[in-house]
Amino acid sequence: MFEILKGLRVIEASAFVAAPLGGMTLSQLGADVIRFDPIQGGLDSRRWPVDDRDQSLYWPGLNKGKRSLAINTRSPEGQEIIRNLITAPGNGNGIFLTNFPTLKGWMSYDRLKEKREDLIMVNLLGNPDGTSAVDYTVNCATGFPNITGDPDSNGCQNPVNHVLPAWDAIAGVNLALGILAAERHRRLSGEGQLVKMALSDIAFAMTGNLGYIQEAQLKKEERQAHGNYLYGSYGCNFESGDGRQVYIVVVTNRMWSELGKATGLKEEFLAIETRLGLDFDDEGDRFKASDEISVPLRQWCSRYTLAEIKTSFAGTGVCWGPYQSFKQLVTEDPRVSIGNPMFSMLEQPEIGSYLVPGSPIDFGAFDRQPPRRAPILGEHTDEILSVDLGMSDNEIGVLRDSGVVAGPVALEAVA
Repeated sequence: MFEILKGLRVIEASAFVAAPLGGMTLSQLGADVIRFDPIQGGLDSRRWPVDDRDQSLYWPGLNKGKRSLAINTRSPEGQEIIRNLITAPGNGNGIFLTNFPTLKGWMSYDRLKEKREDLIMVNLLGNPDGTSAVDYTVNCATGFPNITGDPDSNGCQNPVNHVLPAWDAIAGVNLALGILAAERHRRLSGEGQLVKMALSDIAFAMTGNLGYIQEAQLKKEERQAHGNYLYGSYGCNFESGDGRQVYIVVVTNRMWSELGKATGLKEEFLAIETRLGLDFDDEGDRFKASDEISVPLRQWCSRYTLAEIKTSFAGTGVCWGPYQSFKQLVTEDPRVSIGNPMFSMLEQPEIGSYLVPGSPIDFGAFDRQPPRRAPILGEHTDEILSVDLGMSDNEIGVLRDSGVVAGPVALEAVA
């Protein structure tokens, strides 16, 4: 197990993508992350994708390496257990991560701070004012769906939503970063704090970081969709002779030179450049000529199979990649296999054995560690109550008998 975050313990109350991902990011680096859920399972316990037996693959994917406490937090006893767990003494304790509403009530920062002055609480909101938002509603507002896909025949654009919850993913990493930064501040100053983060702020910050907001302010024209062309540079998709799709991208002059040499199209590219009066050493000019450049490239790709294209580009500076389905990804791509130290075959209870990624960060001071499986709901209930909170077997028995805690819990049993 990683030692780099050894001694750091985070209590997590979460659902959806960002907050569980934030906790798992820390867990995969050695932090002790304890998530608590209702005895019947949380909001994500059955979320798709699922296997052929309707077991969620989503939940174990975002909760690897954590400990699980199944508890009824509607009961006063359950609430007190969670408060004690969050505010437990110790330098690495007193850290709470959640994306649930906590402005008021027993789980609020002010109430928890009464039990531990240096509490660190990191709370993910939808919008800064506390109103609800998820990745897909935030993305609608960023403008990206309006420049995704192809314009219709009237020059208008029908918005195209993304499938990847990109803002959730970025928020998850920022949540982990926020916890580490706040914990460092506490070690140096002794001060805890409430750290708030809004999913919409994550999205709008990145939109601004990439220049889209400034472009809208400073240019008269609205950004248009350009299909699969790479805006401001050159990139396009092509079909190989055996019906596979590839994407070729040029973002440096060396890539442009290498593409001409590898395909034998250098002279044709030069003729296009001369005819259009452009300078293809300028990536903006390459973008302007995207349609013209793509004609000979499309013809070239159509003459070769995917394997032959791969051979032609091997050892060159050409930047390219094949389009792959998820099935093709796991059967054809060596980067998604046990040949990549990030991946391991893992046995997940109630599901079976499958390929699972660990942390993508490879620390030089530590051997790369294999991923740890996700817990069964409530798998660590007794351990947490006895070891972490010091409860006796009799006390735990009373809590179980009264329905305050449970576990391990098979989800089929509470469906």
